[in-house]
Amino acid sequence: MKKSKIFVGCIAGVMALTACSDRMDYNEYVLRDREEIIQTFERVGGFMTDIYNHFDYDYGQYYSGALLGSASDESQYATMGNEIEDFYNGSWSPTNAKSTIWNDMYEGIAVCNVVLDDFQNLTFDDLELNSDYLQQLYRYNNYKWEARYARAYFYFVLARQYGGVPLVTHNQSYDITNSLPRESSDSIFRFIIDECNFIEDSIIVDYSDMGAMDMGANETGRADRLAVIALKARAALYWASPLFNPDGDQERYHMAALYSKQLIDEATARGKHLAADYESLWATDNFNNPDIMCEIIFGRRIYGSETGGTSNTFESYNYPVGIEGGVGGNCPTQNLVDAYEFASGANAGMRPDQLDNFDPDSLYYDNRDPRFYVTIAKNGDVQWPSYNTNPLQTYYGGLHAEPLTGGTPTGYYVKKLCHTAIDLSSNSRYTADRHTWLTFRLGEFYLNYAEAMFRYTGSAYATTSDLPMSAAEALNYTRNRVGMPNVPGDLSADAFWAKYKNERMVELAFEGHRFWDVRRWREASEYFTSIDEMKLTLNADGTVTGNRTSVSRQWNDRMYLFPIPQTERMKNPNLSQNPGW
Repeated sequence: MKKSKIFVGCIAGVMALTACSDRMDYNEYVLRDREEIIQTFERVGGFMTDIYNHFDYDYGQYYSGALLGSASDESQYATMGNEIEDFYNGSWSPTNAKSTIWNDMYEGIAVCNVVLDDFQNLTFDDLELNSDYLQQLYRYNNYKWEARYARAYFYFVLARQYGGVPLVTHNQSYDITNSLPRESSDSIFRFIIDECNFIEDSIIVDYSDMGAMDMGANETGRADRLAVIALKARAALYWASPLFNPDGDQERYHMAALYSKQLIDEATARGKHLAADYESLWATDNFNNPDIMCEIIFGRRIYGSETGGTSNTFESYNYPVGIEGGVGGNCPTQNLVDAYEFASGANAGMRPDQLDNFDPDSLYYDNRDPRFYVTIAKNGDVQWPSYNTNPLQTYYGGLHAEPLTGGTPTGYYVKKLCHTAIDLSSNSRYTADRHTWLTFRLGEFYLNYAEAMFRYTGSAYATTSDLPMSAAEALNYTRNRVGMPNVPGDLSADAFWAKYKNERMVELAFEGHRFWDVRRWREASEYFTSIDEMKLTLNADGTVTGNRTSVSRQWNDRMYLFPIPQTERMKNPNLSQNPGW
């Protein structure tokens, strides 16, 4: 665990809260002493910039292009030898811990504790005559709530990955910090939920409606009341799930359902709703377009090295081989493709493998859930991405296929999260754009409510006096947005649970959930021991046929939690290791 120096300085850049810009900079800070820092709002605000810089996202930056989804049944990384394979080939260990999250989150926690312990109750009297003094002071007084929120979020990321961890809530010496034992996962989840309950009534409610305190800046990317409730609701669902709730305490599901209901109700009261266009959720303007922001609760703004802070990291990792700049990347599995139900007709609401005459080698690309066509690039798709002048050829020997290095092993490429207008060719003038990671969005919480409500009541259709929406009703929200039919009204408990998991896999594909969902359900032996690929062949008559191939992966139940890095245990002899590691 690292401990930040107390007076680690001010950020070179200034956040959107102190500038008339739509950009929230996440820049490094330089060393200054406390007396210098407290002279300006901007320098103190620099700590908040550094805190936001520690929020996690997954565009492949952790594993040389591979997403965590490629260590699940969501995708397969195209290039052999990528480090993501260590998750399922037996190479994962405490000395090969496969994550920087421990250090990243504790560094963020340390900065939060600096803000909370050493930079409170300032008045900035020397700035009182500045025209924006009251607005700046208002934002400064909100820092303590933002810092506490961020600290709670960082502990959620740690608990999701490691279970119980040391709980550090003050700016203290390195020796003290690195002698603390792990708290239980129960203690960490209680801390997160208690913090959110305390923060939610004090943090700024809505940055888009600040009245006289408005500074004319677009302040997206900052945590507000809904972001706090969202963290509380998600943490409660994780805490209720089998991985962290081995005794099956049903009251935890009740709590999780209530918190998701609170989020849905308050978001609705603020005029939020599911965006009409599913594909727009990852559009370049999702941080400031009202038609998209209506669904986003909190997003991690991503800034790259291109002009204006734009980036092309995700596209560079995931565009198909065979076009300039493409390397293949994270290729959707046939398992994910199978999850997209038929959209209409006699088979509406059914997966292909639920058909009486199901042929595992058939492609079934027609009449599928509309989310299929904006998430997955398949053989024959045109202008994917926009500067590709040839239809995708993902059959063996095709322009975008094996045996080319990086050719899709599954038969598919990923569309979702890519900005198709980005052109990576050498003569392009549009090589990058803005990206926002969807940390929390309203669609997730209809699903979270459905899961918690179903687990609490044991029925897809039951309601209670304090939870008047059934699990099935909640599940229909994300389905109806894209024109998919309601779930049937007579599903057994097992059938609804399967339907729910399928809907969640589809709706949240590539948003960083699948790897963790299957773990918290403790269902990895069902989903993570193999993946299916679709090997395509071009026939002499011009038709393309498929051959479904199953690829085994290693799984051991110790993998439900990450190993504590051995480097951390060498620093702190009081850190116990997770079971099996």
